[in-house]
Amino acid sequence: MSLFRKLFGKKSDKTEESIPNQERGKYMPEIKLPADERFTINFKANGGKFLYCENMDEIKDSFNSILEENNWQDEKVFLIDERLKALFKDFNINTTKLVSESAYFLSTCEYLISDDGSLLISSNQIAEKKLQELPDHFIIYATTSQFVENIGEGLKGIKAKSKSTIPTNITTIKHFKTVDDKDFLTYGSSAKNLYLLLLEDL
Repeated sequence: MSLFRKLFGKKSDKTEESIPNQERGKYMPEIKLPADERFTINFKANGGKFLYCENMDEIKDSFNSILEENNWQDEKVFLIDERLKALFKDFNINTTKLVSESAYFLSTCEYLISDDGSLLISSNQIAEKKLQELPDHFIIYATTSQFVENIGEGLKGIKAKSKSTIPTNITTIKHFKTVDDKDFLTYGSSAKNLYLLLLEDL
């Protein structure tokens, strides 16, 4: 019999993973949730609307529901990424390059940041426009392979993908509800009503 077992008795059957955080002791590190779970929690806390889809049929159903909910079927959409026009061609969406004519903005993003529930975007999605110049309503199409832990990982990913020309105007969208002017942490940020269509691709 082991000396440690003699001194301290039989080891508890509880594994570290199954011990709730409040029972683990205050100096033990928190058990970290997976990146997708953390993103979902933080994204919803930021005020975003999250629609998880297992396939393209579900993406299209969810997209249609968003259009119906907001009466956007006949409205113009601000669109820079032309690949989305092909993806949603069944809807005959009426696109425009003028923000003033559009009801909403349809776009992709570079990465989904788990640590704070934000979306990393660049000139690939918004050209050289500032967030406050874009429509108040966003529909973002993304995939589960775009999850990263933090902004640093996202920036490395952008650099790795863009070997010839690194995109400019890299920023994050984080606030998806009305921002309280008295909250200095969100001062100067542009709150957007944001729907995330997330496709499972892993």
